[in-house]
Amino acid sequence: MIRYTLTVILLTVLFSCSSKKEKLTVATLQVGDIIFQDVDCGPFCEAINKVTSGIDGKNFSHCAIVVQENDSLFIIEAVGKGVVKTSFDDFFGKETGNGGTLVGRMKVQYKELAPKASKNAFKYLGKPYDEVFDIENDKYYCSELIYGTYKEANNNQEVFKLYPMTYKDPDTNEFFPIWVDYFKELDYEIPEGEAGLNPGGVSKSEYLNIYQINL
Repeated sequence: MIRYTLTVILLTVLFSCSSKKEKLTVATLQVGDIIFQDVDCGPFCEAINKVTSGIDGKNFSHCAIVVQENDSLFIIEAVGKGVVKTSFDDFFGKETGNGGTLVGRMKVQYKELAPKASKNAFKYLGKPYDEVFDIENDKYYCSELIYGTYKEANNNQEVFKLYPMTYKDPDTNEFFPIWVDYFKELDYEIPEGEAGLNPGGVSKSEYLNIYQINL
């Protein structure tokens, strides 16, 4: 009986930490949903994936938020050209890797944050991309945008946590060459250990239920 009870507890814990089996569709997306994508960005994504992983060990290199304008839903995301609006067709038309595309939705006890965060996202439109990943400047990378919109929605209290970011290969404890070249070109010191967050870390937040999506 003890062994059976322990097995049930273990399975319950494992399931609760995994993405839900039920699937959403694009038509059932809601404002404030966070979309996670495994988009191929070459050595940059390989370096990111090597130092962190998302829920269920999946790799995610991008995330964005679902918003509504008039009667239409679309995406607000931070990309190389800055914070922009993107249609569902363009956003979901991108080819993804093994991590695919997942949806993060606020758990029921936090659901009131979602529409607030969605509205907040409009304030960021036109802001420049944060090429040096500085959480303190007025520029934004993809997960930093999500962090900001939900923090505002939560009375300026963090929803998604910051942690020290690393640009080092865990196998060698040396900086990834791609990051060395990247920051050298920007004439900027590698921000090792500075506070930040990435899509994988956001996907594992206790605030979110994670769903698969049929595209």
